[in-house]
Amino acid sequence: MGEEGPSESWMSSTVTKVLVALLLLWVIWKIVSYIRQIWFAIFLNYLSNTMDPKVLEVKGNFLSSISSTVSHDPQLRKENAIRLLEIGVGTGTNFSYYPDGTRLVVVDPNPHFRSYYDENRKKFPNIHSEDIIVTKAEDMDMVESNSIDVVVTTWVLCSVDKTGTEKILRQILRVLAPGGKYYFYEHVEEFDTVRHGTRRTIQHILTATRIWPFIFDGCCLNRDMLAAIQKTGFSKIEAQRSHNVLDHFMFQLVNPTLKGVAVK
Repeated sequence: MGEEGPSESWMSSTVTKVLVALLLLWVIWKIVSYIRQIWFAIFLNYLSNTMDPKVLEVKGNFLSSISSTVSHDPQLRKENAIRLLEIGVGTGTNFSYYPDGTRLVVVDPNPHFRSYYDENRKKFPNIHSEDIIVTKAEDMDMVESNSIDVVVTTWVLCSVDKTGTEKILRQILRVLAPGGKYYFYEHVEEFDTVRHGTRRTIQHILTATRIWPFIFDGCCLNRDMLAAIQKTGFSKIEAQRSHNVLDHFMFQLVNPTLKGVAVK
């Protein structure tokens, strides 16, 4: 066989360089993603330890009705306990809102929350909490169907795209026992464009330019999940949009809130 001509040699060299460049970009992206997850875990731990008491009170009032839930499981009913799944558990900031004896199943895709979560759950021996299932909620097939009495998400659905949101909601409906309840407390796109049109514009700019999602582990400011929840197949939904009680200027962009309960 003859030697490679100039064009073949140039092509081979170019392909090699492109492959090396792509590999390098992939490695850099993996490193950046790893660092971003660590940063977000540190940030969320700091945030949970410095949260405005007014926000904690509002969230506590919203989740307080969980204590009246009666489990579908006969054994848990005897023990006056429930099985609860929290998606995006983070550092475990919602432990204080769960009833004594709760069997807590938790899912979070960020493995760097584990040390904060483990430290926090030591403070709540009244909650039987499992280790974090490190996976995306879209992929939580290991959680048994019809096995959960209550599902909770707080500031979670902002970090997934529309397709991902629909998959998560279908998973939530799948794992809930008949009559089980899904509690959602999410920040959303600004809905009052008359008084807060500027906030809505900033939300769209920071999301479209990927600045906010990059810093805050995929969080998007211009989402509203209510329509997707309504299409999932729940038998009953009670939801409302409102403005949160966040006074700190840093959190004004996540002030608009959607909270509610959906029943399977």
